[in-house]
Amino acid sequence: MAGSRLSFSPSVDPKKEKPDEMVTSGVLASLQNFLRKCLIAVLSYGPMPKHIAFIMDGNRRYAKFRSIQQGAGHRVGFSALIANLLYCYEMGVKYITVYAFSIDNFKRDPSEVQSLMQLMEEKINELLENRSVINKVNCKINFWGNLDMLCEPVRVAAQKLMASTAGNTGIVLSVCMPYNSTSEIVNAVNEVCSERRDVLQREHAGYGNGHAAENGVHSEISVADLDQHMYSAGCPDPDIVIRTSGETRLSNFLLWQTTFSHLQNPDPLWPEFSFRHLVWSILQYQRAYPYLEQSRNLAKKQM
Repeated sequence: MAGSRLSFSPSVDPKKEKPDEMVTSGVLASLQNFLRKCLIAVLSYGPMPKHIAFIMDGNRRYAKFRSIQQGAGHRVGFSALIANLLYCYEMGVKYITVYAFSIDNFKRDPSEVQSLMQLMEEKINELLENRSVINKVNCKINFWGNLDMLCEPVRVAAQKLMASTAGNTGIVLSVCMPYNSTSEIVNAVNEVCSERRDVLQREHAGYGNGHAAENGVHSEISVADLDQHMYSAGCPDPDIVIRTSGETRLSNFLLWQTTFSHLQNPDPLWPEFSFRHLVWSILQYQRAYPYLEQSRNLAKKQM
């Protein structure tokens, strides 16, 4: 795909490339670009997802199968993330969420955890210094999880990246790290309880009129209250959850938000997940869309 707007092939030195090879390369790139746009146009006639969540599974296996260093698999995985982010932007998908690092991953070998932290810091700083990808799609980047568990360099870099993209209005990339759904739910419950306790204490201390319930303040906690305190507050629930490498487990990922999501487990490892796999995933979602909508509407009627 060299020469196309979305190019992820290794760069070629034009001085070393023969003229006829350059012409062939350019023709192939133009053809790939045309075919991609045609496929996206066809897909757009059906219901398109607003939010796709990825469990990026298979980086370590990718490295093992190809006899390369373990960290190299995660580097290729980062390239796959950028590629699929750009593909989703072209397709009009507004929200992308990725499971980058589980809290449980801290239980792995310390040397592996340290290597992953270094890679995260490196890639976040790359995005801060070279904003070509972010600017191309006007990307807003969030980090969902307990950032206090990260080492200081990674935490500071993540906070800088969030602050620097906070005003962007294009595609929204939410990176879950370090994250699991249990921790998210517990955090939301604690925040709601603390907020509700403070309000009720002010009422009973005489700072209010003593009629908390009449002012819309109730001691009971509702689903809506918890929704507002999830990391995902303000973001629609995922339409599709894709776990690569053929695994069928959610692994404690977005359990609160995926009641009506279409769950998929394609065989390719995450570094191998490409445009054609993404197209196939959306086609599967469109096929299941009537059932998903029926389930959502039924749930709304029962509320």
